[in-house]
Amino acid sequence: MNQHVSPKLSRRAFVIGSAAVGTGLAIGLDMPFGGPAVVRAADGSPEVNAWVVIRPDDTVVIRIARSEMGQGTLTGLAQLVAEELECDWSKVTTEYPTPGQNVARKRAWGDYSTGGSRGIRTSQDYVRKGGATARVMLIQAAADEWKVPASECTAASSVITHTPSGKTTTYGKVAEAAAKLTPPADVKLKDPKDWKIAGKPIKRLDTADKVTGAMTYGIDIKLPGMLNAAIKDCPVTGGKLKSFDEAKISGMKGVKKVARVGDTAVAVVADTWWHAKTALDALPIVWDEGDNAKVSSETIAKWLAEGLDSGPAYVGNKSGDVTAALAGAAKKIEAVYNYPYQNHATMEPLNATALYTADKCEVWCGTQNGEAAFAAVLEASGLSAEKCDVHKTILGGGFGRRGQTDYVRQAVEIAKQMPGTPIKLLWSREEDMTHGRYHPITQCKLTGGLDADNNLVALHMRISGQSILFSLRPEALVNGKDPATFAGLNESGEAAIGYSIPNILIEHSMRNPHIIPGFWRGVNVNHNAIYLECFMDELAHAAGQDPLAFRRKLMASKPKHLAALNAVAEKIGWDKPAPQGVSRGLAHLMSYNSYVAAAAEISVVDGSKIKVRRIVAATDPGYAVNPAQIERQIAGSFVYGLSGLFYGGCTVKDGRIEQTNFDSYDSMRIAAMPKVDSIVMPSGGFWGGVGEPTIAVAAPAVLNAFFAATGKRIRSVPLRDQNISFA
Repeated sequence: MNQHVSPKLSRRAFVIGSAAVGTGLAIGLDMPFGGPAVVRAADGSPEVNAWVVIRPDDTVVIRIARSEMGQGTLTGLAQLVAEELECDWSKVTTEYPTPGQNVARKRAWGDYSTGGSRGIRTSQDYVRKGGATARVMLIQAAADEWKVPASECTAASSVITHTPSGKTTTYGKVAEAAAKLTPPADVKLKDPKDWKIAGKPIKRLDTADKVTGAMTYGIDIKLPGMLNAAIKDCPVTGGKLKSFDEAKISGMKGVKKVARVGDTAVAVVADTWWHAKTALDALPIVWDEGDNAKVSSETIAKWLAEGLDSGPAYVGNKSGDVTAALAGAAKKIEAVYNYPYQNHATMEPLNATALYTADKCEVWCGTQNGEAAFAAVLEASGLSAEKCDVHKTILGGGFGRRGQTDYVRQAVEIAKQMPGTPIKLLWSREEDMTHGRYHPITQCKLTGGLDADNNLVALHMRISGQSILFSLRPEALVNGKDPATFAGLNESGEAAIGYSIPNILIEHSMRNPHIIPGFWRGVNVNHNAIYLECFMDELAHAAGQDPLAFRRKLMASKPKHLAALNAVAEKIGWDKPAPQGVSRGLAHLMSYNSYVAAAAEISVVDGSKIKVRRIVAATDPGYAVNPAQIERQIAGSFVYGLSGLFYGGCTVKDGRIEQTNFDSYDSMRIAAMPKVDSIVMPSGGFWGGVGEPTIAVAAPAVLNAFFAATGKRIRSVPLRDQNISFA
């Protein structure tokens, strides 16, 4: 079975793309924080610095580089800038600078990548400095006008006051003068305890446009003279397009062109998308599917199972001598778990609109990584950076899928064949599901050893399966090892295991089927949390101990992990009997630099129907920029995580994904949604993520509660394959 080989990129695309998918460039950015020449926004308003434009009517336009896909990053980043700026929040609006502008201005806005729960935590420092710098410049401009020391002036709610005289002015009145000033070399940021806008449960800035239908997504883009394209790529990854019979559809309504796209796909361009899709469905296509067409879920499972017991493995966490400790253990417990492919299944299918001429190429799309999309446009168009740009829209769902750029490249390749005509490429739902970038498939064998006093003395975890970085970011491998595989299992760092075990070995047998993996919300923490936390319950049961008490002993030296677990246990009333017919389960994890835990209450009907009644969830992200939004993120992540637990799972037959629409890849309904009690408990001193760490703990908490209710261990998901469903 062949490993997937990453496509080759030019140096130009690699330099921009690799910078864009990195962890940010908060230090050393060449940010235009002002200067003698006034930079103006499109409406002519002065730019105080790269982050802040102020209009004469005191409207504050805050530039947001990260992408908004429902997670609230846009509002959170605006809060951080506005907090330091001391502006009137009621007059704040936002806009996206384009990645082309970012490159032209020496990456003034830093990293555009929005994934890995990095949107706020890795840009908070420099966006806050952007707000603080603008505030200092505005105050200085007012002081210069009044001919008084700036130290005698203060700012609040977009009003500058000269304290001794009582004189006031507004940001809008001095913005022009402020934009001409040389920015200060250094600014002091507020202590979070003094926050008035950040740290508060402020309403989101994008809600009104969403509920009124005014919001423009990529799928809504309309340009003069625009045509529409539908596409089919070879259904087997690694296969190629062999031939198609264009003559068979040449007379069909609305058809303008049939376009070969690279070596693997064909598109039909028509006046409407439906005409394009109808003609594409009627187009005779011959594929060369290659050897990968022989692959199935069964062959993949067998290959991964072999990796549980033999072959080389990368070590992610090792301490003591596991082999000797297990050999000398009074009791040895062993289990094998597995986790399937999962599709992102965003509500808005992938799409991009491209306009190409010999001198310019522009793309309009939703993307989680504007700079990576920009790199794809450069590569596909063959034009230089100053002749290209990407106009970002709000995303109709991302979950990691729109961090990839295959759809952007396709749109440009089609548009190149029709210069001067805007082409909107929209994937059908079937295309979107067939050509996803799936949650990596893995299996895990766990072995634990208890001594005569039922203390855990050894833990061996061997994960067999895909590496996310091997396919998508091979430059991030460390001597061949994929660090992302060990999320939540590392000895230390931002994804550290919460248990102190004297003898531990966690390793990865890397096996990469041809199905391309993707950054599916949380990625490895989803299966690692199930593997570790469900097995911890198995160990507790084997030791004859309460699952909470068993964990607490192992977490004595991990105070932040323990604090999150204790919070959910206390809130759910773990020390008191559950109501009649209700069973409970626990789970915790640390990832993306945040500490999370969950306690679930469920009821089981007829042995196979689960009513998830309540989940108590705790999150310690260090700092909480918008607590209300964190609560929504927790609840929303549970929708996604529980849908994956019960209904997710993609299977492979004849080398292709079998689930091609929502009739075979379902999502939980509102009626099945449990009550979620969120505990937001920022302890300060670090910046953690929110959207991805929280997703992982719901599934193992529910699985552990199912065991408490039935005495049955579920070690394989989705639950639909175990004939278990929502009640």
